[in-house]
Amino acid sequence: MRRQVEQLTLCGPAVDHQRARVMDQIGCLLSGKPEIAALIEHDLLRGLSSPETGARGMTAEQVLRVLVIKQMNELSYDGLAFALVDSRTYRGFCGYGALDPVPARSTLQENLKKLRPATLERVNGVILGIAGQEKIENGRKARFDSTVVESNIHVPSDSALLYDGVRVLSRLLARVQKVCGFSEWRSHTPSAKARMREIHSTRSAKKQQASYEKLLEVARRTSGYTRTALFALRAVEAKRRPARLRKALSGYRELLERVIEQTERRVIHGEKVPAAERVVSLFEPHADVIVKDHKNVYYGHKVNLCGGASGLILDCVIEKGNPNDATRAVPMLKRQKAIYGAVPRQVAFDGNYASEENLGEAKQLGVKDVCFTRRRGMEVEEMASSTRIYRLLKRFRAGVEATISYLKRVFGLRRCTWRGEESFHSYVWSSVVTANLVILARHMLK
Repeated sequence: MRRQVEQLTLCGPAVDHQRARVMDQIGCLLSGKPEIAALIEHDLLRGLSSPETGARGMTAEQVLRVLVIKQMNELSYDGLAFALVDSRTYRGFCGYGALDPVPARSTLQENLKKLRPATLERVNGVILGIAGQEKIENGRKARFDSTVVESNIHVPSDSALLYDGVRVLSRLLARVQKVCGFSEWRSHTPSAKARMREIHSTRSAKKQQASYEKLLEVARRTSGYTRTALFALRAVEAKRRPARLRKALSGYRELLERVIEQTERRVIHGEKVPAAERVVSLFEPHADVIVKDHKNVYYGHKVNLCGGASGLILDCVIEKGNPNDATRAVPMLKRQKAIYGAVPRQVAFDGNYASEENLGEAKQLGVKDVCFTRRRGMEVEEMASSTRIYRLLKRFRAGVEATISYLKRVFGLRRCTWRGEESFHSYVWSSVVTANLVILARHMLK
């Protein structure tokens, strides 16, 4: 599919409203930085053997503008397609005239899901560069905190995961039967569902274990059918569809085997399975178990954020596992040095980042004033130039809580609705990029 990078027409907002003025300012920012479109275009052309042939598709700048609309309104792809058809402001923002056809839902999804997290991070760097040129943000004062972005999954239980595995593999086995005539299987989905309900409806440990044993047996049988089906598919491996089907069968079977193992360890043998070894979803296996404040449990990924004095998000790191915040303070400072060429002059951290080692390394890196909201035995004089500066930095740090709330309430950072690990990272960065564009536009409209 041919992709063309075209200069979108610059026109005033379609309606006299603050939001329309913000979007018009965002449009001016994006049009004035052609390197952003070049970054996006590289992702769109990835994997295309003949990008210069075929129907005319969305331009790179249009894809980014559509992404901004989606994240600003937390729209589904269906809702996004409708918004582009229905809204004169959104159509003008994306460069579609009154009579121009608007991309269908599938086209929007295809293009947006091609954007990689590394590309969106680089786009964010260009936005920060604009903020620096406009003297809105210079990175000399920064505040840090962490939050959790949840994956779009149900609260996991071993019984529900076993049922999911049986259900999904049975559906795939039915497709295998249509492709190659494989019939040496039967669906145990109704039985698995009944056993799961028995487990959820009884409090008797003895009855629960009996139901678990029956559910495990059903899961093992389904896994055995899948192993046989994989051999049957090899005869038709030359076709593309069986190749994809075989990959799906193999992947879900591997996950089901891991769920069977962790269920046996926990239920049958009474072991405590570490969070790092647990499967929490067959559909989002990358999700981590995150425990906050020793009581709240989330399933997704921990995200460390760095905010500036302007309200812009200067950096974002999606962590693997649930690392202690104290281990992330210095790496986050070093990332600021890579972004701005120097560490911030003043920094404010949440109390969980506090340690004497972090304070010492921050000072060695060149930070003048450091504030941990919990001192953990450290004196104010060790951290900041004066008590007054320490108090100001402590108040300044509280602003990052508002930034996190803003990202979650307005830009969908509470829960990622995109599927897959790379898409999870892209979703987080798309929220950050959109938020920064909105914040920067509002600064420039003042």
